[in-house]
Amino acid sequence: MKVQLLPSSFEPDGAISQRQHLSCLIIDDCVAFDAGSLAFSCSDRHRANVRDVFISHTHLDHIAGLPIFIDDLFAVVAEPVRVHATLEMIEVLQRDIFNWSVYPRFSELENSVGPVIEFKPFEPGRPVSVKHLTFHPVEVNHNETSVGALVSDGRASIGITGDTTHTNGIWSVFQLCKDLKAVMVECAFPDELADLAAASRHLTPSGLSRELEKFGRYDIPVYVINIKPTYRNEVVYQLQRLGISNLNVLEIGRDHEF
Repeated sequence: MKVQLLPSSFEPDGAISQRQHLSCLIIDDCVAFDAGSLAFSCSDRHRANVRDVFISHTHLDHIAGLPIFIDDLFAVVAEPVRVHATLEMIEVLQRDIFNWSVYPRFSELENSVGPVIEFKPFEPGRPVSVKHLTFHPVEVNHNETSVGALVSDGRASIGITGDTTHTNGIWSVFQLCKDLKAVMVECAFPDELADLAAASRHLTPSGLSRELEKFGRYDIPVYVINIKPTYRNEVVYQLQRLGISNLNVLEIGRDHEF
């Protein structure tokens, strides 16, 4: 399984920055987990192949690129972009984004071939087939509703928490997976901002350390994603000071094979 965390910011010379403003993971060049930077940083290969987007929750940094991605493809897409989300998430997307005021309601429009978007509702706890992959969505402790997922291709699995603060169920799911190859977990704020992290339901390095104790599988590589860009240096330093084996920050813009 191949995973890339798409870039969402750039250095003055145009090079990819490791500071992450938006969240979008591309799996096997054809399925997006969230869509924050989907329209802005996807490659031509991604633009041609991605027709399935799995949404973890509807905060702007996870959906910002979705309407623009569909807009870009409107005239040329031969099959609808399938947006996999809970009913609550779909309601938010239709009410607050695809509402004719912020962006067109693409579900009411068609190109010369047919529909350009299709909402595919799922329920946490029930497996979802997305192309060749199976997503096992699990509710996490962020906004309502937020999910992480165990993603499997039949040979290997990866765990993605999405945004969360302290949670329980998803660690049990990851712990029991026999072909688990990696876990990707958020860590948004440094320890000094623990109160802000708690109020916004995110993790700090110390909080992440406690979550990994629940997981208990220190043989599995854990990659940190979704670090608030303003605090990246502090968070990375504090993560390194934890001294946890197999804990690293996922490199943005590079293909990772699992």
